[in-house]
Amino acid sequence: MKTTEEVFQDWEAVIGLEVHCELTKLETKMFCGCKLEFGAEPNTHTCPVCLGLPGALPVPNRAAIENIVLAGLATNCDIEKHTMFYRKGYMYPDMAKNFQTTQGPKAFCMRGWLDLDIDGRAAEERYNIDALQPGDAEENITRTEEGYVAHVGITRIHMEEDAAKLVHIGGSEGRIEGATQSLIDYNRAGTPLMELVTEPDLRTPEEARAFMQKLRQVWLALGISDCSMEEGSLRADGNVSLRRRGSKELGTKTELKNINSFKSLHDGLAYEICRQAEVLEEGGIIYQETRHWDPSAKRTVVMRVKETADDYRMFPDPDLAPYDLSDEFIETVRAKLPELPDAKAKRFAESFGLGAYDARHLVEHRATADFFEACMDEESAKSEYAKPLANLLINDIAARLNTGWELDASVLSPKRMVELVGLLASDAVSSKQGKEILTAVLEEDKDPAAIADERGMKQVSDAGELEAVVDAVLAANPDKVEAYKGGKTGLLGFFVGQCMKATRGQGNPKLINQLLVDKLA
Repeated sequence: MKTTEEVFQDWEAVIGLEVHCELTKLETKMFCGCKLEFGAEPNTHTCPVCLGLPGALPVPNRAAIENIVLAGLATNCDIEKHTMFYRKGYMYPDMAKNFQTTQGPKAFCMRGWLDLDIDGRAAEERYNIDALQPGDAEENITRTEEGYVAHVGITRIHMEEDAAKLVHIGGSEGRIEGATQSLIDYNRAGTPLMELVTEPDLRTPEEARAFMQKLRQVWLALGISDCSMEEGSLRADGNVSLRRRGSKELGTKTELKNINSFKSLHDGLAYEICRQAEVLEEGGIIYQETRHWDPSAKRTVVMRVKETADDYRMFPDPDLAPYDLSDEFIETVRAKLPELPDAKAKRFAESFGLGAYDARHLVEHRATADFFEACMDEESAKSEYAKPLANLLINDIAARLNTGWELDASVLSPKRMVELVGLLASDAVSSKQGKEILTAVLEEDKDPAAIADERGMKQVSDAGELEAVVDAVLAANPDKVEAYKGGKTGLLGFFVGQCMKATRGQGNPKLINQLLVDKLA
């Protein structure tokens, strides 16, 4: 099978996402008063409404409507004042009433967009991106110095209720295939669920991953969901088709269902792109179907033939009156909008002199963004601390956060972090030692300066003292000095190493390097 890079030489991928997000910050379900609680004993939060018992009538959750309008405003959507709920025919056992209450073609939020900053290795997936110069625009992308910006349209964000949770026993990886029995937990049935549908504007798996990551940042900033992909409160369906480069006609799409990690979204789409290319190049046919990404086997497998809109038999729900949102309601919700990630990144760049890359990655986690501001608000913080502080947060703290670790400000306080950055900025410790001190602070609950003293980490930065060391090393190695001056400049590393050895690893390597360059000139 070809790689995506090889496939993209002849084929263009057309990708659209359907992103599902549970409104986990609410107290109750969408149409009843049952409590929302992940991990509760199975079937303990149910009632006649979410079980679909005869005679039960739904009552809409006003807070859920506020949340989806907030989500729409944050993603540049038009808010539809007049809309309604529909019944969608649903034959699976995870919806006991045999239909799902959802919205039709006109949702609460319509015609939105998000801009994606794609840079570094992620930008390399885009076909022929190097043919564009910074500032050049092509289709929905604009070239930048670091990569490009992709403008992605949002068709709608509609509200619906989530289904119950099915647990399959005896099959591989919890799948129904090969299972001996299936259990059902109706606690999740009726959970308020937003579904965001993009336009088919994405062209690479990296763009799809970046869109979902950015959407998660926005919704976390709004405080409407915990966006936990591990617990299923955020998940995506990826639709992908191929067409020959230069063609405008869409190919037949397949759907990857219930993707629950950024890596799986990228890898699943990448595999499906390569699979479809292989089928088409061999003269085969792509069928419209729903497929499952198996991360252990690293392939997609068929789940079912994809339904069409007619299969759902949708019609207006007779138990729910149409909605008429007032201007006053919409503006009240708008007033609740917090500072969003893009605006925060722009402010960080302007206020603290950070580069666009650092500012953007700093706001990827709300915890790192908030902690950065708290550190820069410390009395001992200096303007020149912003860059090294951002580096530590992006490269070290964010990596821990990605594993589920939580930042405990009682241990790693802003004051301690500023103290550590001060040690780095003054060259009292090296960057490698800084990482060691950070780990020790988290593990031992001690101040950075105390750790540096205890471990004898303080660097020697006295120019006179280090100059004597440099002179001694050069005097002891006259043959290598001559070789260096003869063109073997790689020997500089040898001299630095000898100086560091002479200072027992405590010499300032940057100062030593500069002294050597000056004396060997």
